Amino acid sequence: MTAWIAGVLTLLVALAVVAVTPTRAAAVATAVELGTAESFAVLGGSAVTNTGPTVINGDLGVSPGSAVTGFPPGIVNGATHVTDAVAAQAQSDLTTAYNDAAGQAPDVTFPDDPPVELGGRTLTPGVYNAPVSAAITGTLTLDAEGDPDAVWVFQVGSTLTTASASQVSLINGASPCNVFWQIGSSATLGTNSDFVGTIMALTSISVTTGTNIEGRALARNGAVTLDSNVITRPLCEGDTTTTTGDDAAAVTTGDDAAAVTTGDDAAAVTTGDDAAAVTTGDDAAAVTTGDDAAAVTTTGDDAAAVTTGDDAAAVTTGDDAAAVTTGDDAAAVTTGDDAAAVTTGDDAAAVTTTGDDAAAVTTGDDAAATTGHDTGGPGDHHPGKPGKPGKPGKPGKPHHYGSKPPWHKMHTHTTK
Repeated sequence: MTAWIAGVLTLLVALAVVAVTPTRAAAVATAVELGTAESFAVLGGSAVTNTGPTVINGDLGVSPGSAVTGFPPGIVNGATHVTDAVAAQAQSDLTTAYNDAAGQAPDVTFPDDPPVELGGRTLTPGVYNAPVSAAITGTLTLDAEGDPDAVWVFQVGSTLTTASASQVSLINGASPCNVFWQIGSSATLGTNSDFVGTIMALTSISVTTGTNIEGRALARNGAVTLDSNVITRPLCEGDTTTTTGDDAAAVTTGDDAAAVTTGDDAAAVTTGDDAAAVTTGDDAAAVTTGDDAAAVTTTGDDAAAVTTGDDAAAVTTGDDAAAVTTGDDAAAVTTGDDAAAVTTGDDAAAVTTTGDDAAAVTTGDDAAATTGHDTGGPGDHHPGKPGKPGKPGKPGKPHHYGSKPPWHKMHTHTTK
């Protein structure tokens, strides 16, 4: 009898362990295609409301609702779409993405014991299903195990709630581009927390005071509520950033990163394997780094381009244009009244044209330089040209009172 009782107790304990242990199959998570919703950092269904100096790095939109309030004091480093065709299409694509995430077969299904506490866990790539609700207290760690393409899809039946000062941490090559949260009702992010991933909520999203998101807050039917936050959509492979403004600045990172920046004092910093930067402004400056980096700086009175890469190329145009280009097969084309090009590389070539006092310094095994008017050797010299008239000063820009928050917040998470 004693042995029989012991056996029954052992069986009961084993069944209890099984009941509280998530079931797991082979990892099947696939990245969710966002379509035109990808460019949005914040997208609301009925409204987007903000309090305080929120900074949105990415597009802001609402559809079919039309209420956007709190900008300013909030700042949008991107386009704003209110009840237009772009916002409507983004909502349509969001619905498709939401259904894609909801339809992926779970690798892990947590017990139906809400809320499922995700804080304190380290999760490898996969599809994680919380049938009713989920919470994050402390730190949730996502471990890519060295795979930069690792994907996490979280399916939450109703609500997601994160505690104050909670965190989502990425390690071992995990990318915020590949973290997706499909929420059956609403999400609430606690104060001063750091969240990672694209939230796709059926109803609403509340981002409370001081919380930062490296990802997106996309609500299908309800409102997105913000309060002194920084929300930065992740820049992923093939992404392009377009920035426009008097003092526009673009920082773009990715395998095929591209930055297009327009403004009186525009500046672009672009990093990626095949990085490209196009910068336009009176005092435009572009710094581009990548294996096949290319920088095109145009319409700049005092334009400057610094380009570094194995096959780097810089095209710079301006009255006092200057290009510094470094790479194995570097090439620089610089145009300006006082143009100067410094090009270094094994097969470096510099072409400097339309420069009254143009100068080219080229260094390389097979270097070649072609320069302008006042750079020839001995022989006949052209008579000196009259000095060019001074440039008129630019009109003063309106003064902004108070300090504005930074246009972006850098994060330490790895991005593709």
